[in-house]
Amino acid sequence: MTETWLTSLQVATPQEGFELAITLSRRGVKYTQPDGEVLHRLRPDYAEDADSLIAGSQVVALNFQTIAAANDYWR
Repeated sequence: MTETWLTSLQVATPQEGFELAITLSRRGVKYTQPDGEVLHRLRPDYAEDADSLIAGSQVVALNFQTIAAANDYWR
């Protein structure tokens, strides 16, 4: 993936920050496993696994924390 899509962590609102955190998290998965067929095949394995879902939420939360800090917590 050579496309430049993330030019700034600056966003106007916490809502936009959370949406960016989700995008970062999803893109991280795509970078880790670029084969869409494999991703779709594995989805049932983690879609109903509480530990996997919690881990995914933790990644989103960490990305949101980073974005919030970059935006001075929207002060």
